[in-house]
Amino acid sequence: MKTKEVILELRTKYGLSQEELAEKVYVTRQAVSRWETGVSLS
Repeated sequence: MKTKEVILELRTKYGLSQEELAEKVYVTRQAVSRWETGVSLS
């Protein structure tokens, strides 16, 4: 399982939006979106 798949699976499992996850890990919603699409993992 790739990192992007794990992030998406866990985020949806816990019922979090990209915005909510971003707030919890102190990044932008756009960063979460990039992680989930595999564009960026940093």
